[in-house]
Amino acid sequence: MADHKVERLGGKTLLQYARPEYMNRLAKAGRTGRLVTVPEGFPPGSEVANTAILGYDLNKVYEGRGPLEAASIGYEMQPDDFAIRCNIITLEDGKIITHNGGNLQTEDARVLIDYLNEQLSKPINEKEGCERVKFICGIQYRHLLVIKGGNKHIVCAPPHDHPNEEWRPLLVKAELPEAQETADLINNLILKSQDLLAKHPYNREKAKRGERQANSIWPWSGGYRPSMQTLMQQYPQVKTGAVISAVDLIQGIGKYAGLRIIKVPGATGLADTNYEGKAQAAIEALQQDDFVFVHVEATDEAGHDGDLELKLKAIDYLDQRLIKPIFEATEKMTEPVCIAILPDHPTPVEQRIHVNEPVPFLIYYKGIEPDEVEHYDEESCVSGSYGLLRLNEFMQRFMEI
Repeated sequence: MADHKVERLGGKTLLQYARPEYMNRLAKAGRTGRLVTVPEGFPPGSEVANTAILGYDLNKVYEGRGPLEAASIGYEMQPDDFAIRCNIITLEDGKIITHNGGNLQTEDARVLIDYLNEQLSKPINEKEGCERVKFICGIQYRHLLVIKGGNKHIVCAPPHDHPNEEWRPLLVKAELPEAQETADLINNLILKSQDLLAKHPYNREKAKRGERQANSIWPWSGGYRPSMQTLMQQYPQVKTGAVISAVDLIQGIGKYAGLRIIKVPGATGLADTNYEGKAQAAIEALQQDDFVFVHVEATDEAGHDGDLELKLKAIDYLDQRLIKPIFEATEKMTEPVCIAILPDHPTPVEQRIHVNEPVPFLIYYKGIEPDEVEHYDEESCVSGSYGLLRLNEFMQRFMEI
């Protein structure tokens, strides 16, 4: 949700221009600050930022997106598994056009993933018969590739960080000599997937209509099964917790953190998501859980698409259709509730990629002594009483309350 100043908006950020009613109301009644969500040396990805926000030390637990999404999908990783996030993307004229396969829908993706498994999954040898390579369907364009005996010491390019760039120079590279076989295997799968997907009826129909095709896989951010304490082990204040998100990655973090995963019908990960359903699920979860983590992907996706109007709409939807009902319900609860609002990282609409910059946050509960900040945005929160926090300092302050 966080962004930069945009000339088209009179030099304002999107939060400043949108003037979200309830975010501003809570900022004025609460306390604010900024948070560094990405530790030095790590990519500014959602898997890094959300894990850090929850108070985890990335140097101890980080294994990439793949294993987190495996947990969410329900795939139980084995000791010799290497799991890597596998987008289905759109290539045109030798360039990455979109990271999302032209807004690929899950029901269509499942057909493509099944097709790729039929064509590309191969046993290690005839005696063992187990698959060396396996594709597992996730949500929309976000899927999983599992490689038996894969080596994680490879360099991959997140497709959302390279819009309109040539794809060949971005193929997987080995960090260590022993990882070359894994890099070669993945690159070979990418090339074979392009030939196969181009022939699939789904893409042939797309081509006839002049629409963007889902015509290549793009694996990135892989690792082994992580070793994480639960949130309850880290923070004794939390006895039970829940996570609400349409994104496999966030659900996977929640699962390793020991949070109950709540799946909301109509939650899409896009601007058309079921905001009201997520709000109601959060309100109901607060009746039994100490901690509820609600994640909305809509502003990030609009930022990646470079869609200014859609991102402004998504901010308004988030404010009016999710934050408002949660705030109004919690104000009536007999047990006090503390609310925090923050992005995981900025995705500036004019850059279309994640950037590693501090994000604004607010914390509110009945009786909190407010600071002098009256608006929730990237500039106003610089003056917030929390100042600039780093990584797990946010969760520590939140748990103190």
